[in-house]
Amino acid sequence: MPSLLQWTLIALRAASERYAGAPSAYTYNETRADAVKQTFQISWDGYYQYAFPGDSLLPVTNTFENDRNGWGASAIDALSTALIMGNSEVVAQILAHVPSIDFSISYNDTVVSLFETTIRYLGGLLSAYDLLTGPLASEYGNLTSQADVLLTQARSLADNLKFTFDTPTGIPDNSLYLDPPRIANSTTNGLATIGTLILEWTRLSDLTGDPTYGDLAKKGESYLINPLNPRLGEPYPGLLGTDVSIANGSFVDSKGGWTGGTDSYYEYLIKMYIYDPERFATYKDRWESAVDSSIKYLASHPTSRPDLTFLAFYYNSTESGIYYYSEHLACFDGGNFILGGLTLNNPSYIDFGLELVAGCRDTYSQTVTGIGPESFMWLGENSPRGASVPAGDEAFYQRAGYYITNSEYITRPEVMESYYYAYRATGDTKYQEWAWEAYLAINETCRVGSGYSSINDVNAVGGGGFQNFQESFWFAEVLKYSYLIHAADAPYQVKADQANEFVFNTEAHPVRVAGSGSSKRRR
Repeated sequence: MPSLLQWTLIALRAASERYAGAPSAYTYNETRADAVKQTFQISWDGYYQYAFPGDSLLPVTNTFENDRNGWGASAIDALSTALIMGNSEVVAQILAHVPSIDFSISYNDTVVSLFETTIRYLGGLLSAYDLLTGPLASEYGNLTSQADVLLTQARSLADNLKFTFDTPTGIPDNSLYLDPPRIANSTTNGLATIGTLILEWTRLSDLTGDPTYGDLAKKGESYLINPLNPRLGEPYPGLLGTDVSIANGSFVDSKGGWTGGTDSYYEYLIKMYIYDPERFATYKDRWESAVDSSIKYLASHPTSRPDLTFLAFYYNSTESGIYYYSEHLACFDGGNFILGGLTLNNPSYIDFGLELVAGCRDTYSQTVTGIGPESFMWLGENSPRGASVPAGDEAFYQRAGYYITNSEYITRPEVMESYYYAYRATGDTKYQEWAWEAYLAINETCRVGSGYSSINDVNAVGGGGFQNFQESFWFAEVLKYSYLIHAADAPYQVKADQANEFVFNTEAHPVRVAGSGSSKRRR
């Protein structure tokens, strides 16, 4: 049982995370925003010198890897961030590259991930188009004349991918090859890899006037919105299994959570409602069910730190099926709860989201480097009698409330992402401080050679060595959220008053919402 001191801490933490309403103003910190711009430039210069037009920089050895089809993943992922930062030189370099991409072939005929390609390439191209033809049109002058090629190439990409939806159910095979076009004949596809296509493919339909693209994504998603076998596939209301049969559309398991493989399905439910509340009202209902079930069944407080709140993993619908495990990837959950709470005028969702954000902040503040690990576990309310933390981790667990199961940091953005949503909802500058301390820790620990690299051990001095890889989402997500939380207000910033003109895809590419510019409030 928690001690009196621990219960006091719980009460103080809960009181500090109560939503007080939309802020009247935000604090623009030009010095910090400029520091992030400098980090972006260092990262880009290394990539441009040693990797462009390949996919990813290997900063230790000053070489590159074509890990995302060889189309210039880092360039396309960097484009929306460069646009927002006002970096016209980099924008021009990327725009000059876009027309040269041949989306009908991949590097060495490597397997193409429909999910990864959609969120990075399709999302990046559409976002740049929306920014250049929208709020940034006057800022970039003659570069806006190149916006049309972004949409043309986005359509070319989708046309080269859409055969993968040609299955008995319309659920796509996530793994495909392009030359010649063929699928990998996978038997299942995952919750996230089916459910994180709808925003980008719908936006392409809306911009081109061709409903085919959105209809393809919506068909696959229909098996998630209305599961065929809910007794297996929906162990809690709104919370689903992980894998779906491509042959018949039924779920094949009851495991899941807000972690990798399932995460962005839940993320996109509320974001599609923001994108168009009329077409996607059902998605909002499903998001509410998932969130209510998560609060009821998955919310957990570690035995050594009951003031912290995490969401557990599940592998069936019983108490014994709760697994006290989470990931850096899952730390987007606080921001998503906050966004949904703002959108639906539900302060309780915002309050709970702020609790999750605070919990994920502790995964950073307790390590030697000040950076959170790839995955972690804790002892929870229904841990088996006699369960214990691994030998050697006892002292860390008592202090931190979790123990590390994978100590890597692969420059993930999710904690920074949730800080951003917490700040935009509340205007509380403590979230700017948390983001700044994380930025400084990452900047100091991951800087190496010609860029920034993933590291081996967040709980070792210096990060335990470099993995020699600069992720494309370093540009798209980590640096964008690190910048936006300190930047001036703008039409693409998240709004606390339900007047969002843009919604961020899971790769942090801002996509203009349908009918943006309207002050229409959502119910």
